[in-house]
Amino acid sequence: MTTFQPAESAPLGESQLVQQLQAGDGGAFEQLVREHGPRLLAVARRYVDSDADCQDVLQDALLSAFRSIGLFNGQSQLGTWLHRITVNAALMKLRSQRRRPERSIEALLPKFIEDGHRLWPGGPWKDGKTHDPLLARETCELVRNCIDQLPESYRVILLLRDLEERSAEETAELLQLSPANVKTRLHRARLALRELLDPHFQGPPS
Repeated sequence: MTTFQPAESAPLGESQLVQQLQAGDGGAFEQLVREHGPRLLAVARRYVDSDADCQDVLQDALLSAFRSIGLFNGQSQLGTWLHRITVNAALMKLRSQRRRPERSIEALLPKFIEDGHRLWPGGPWKDGKTHDPLLARETCELVRNCIDQLPESYRVILLLRDLEERSAEETAELLQLSPANVKTRLHRARLALRELLDPHFQGPPS
């Protein structure tokens, strides 16, 4: 399991860290793991379920970063580059597990009655504006928990499109799906997420 030890000396700035990494400096790689490892592990947890799989994704991502650091050209921040490598490592892990059966999303989608109206429309969402950092963190945690309840293939598409801001075409290529399939699944994932969030944000029915 990857552990993150406290630094024993002043850390390098990003440009110097990259130079040392490209020179094969083991100490620089240790700094990279300390500074970026926890955040990359959190990224992995968005895509894979078990702690063991998260650790595998992190190890694969760090190994890939170490091997390809010579290609890093500074056009993005190092953290952004590592983030994308971690997402790609997570997708590779999911692809290797694709033989597992997946839950249906149908139970999470809105229910409609014969006249086309929602079975339980509830009320409009309450005003979510808040300047309380604690409430903001709680809201983010709630959204993350609801996203985690989506079936894997829908969750991944939602994360890639709405969080990573990948295009439909890039998402389709990454997941080996058609762009039309991506758009359909994204729409259903957003509906399901809204359904999961509704009880927490709705005001009284109008």
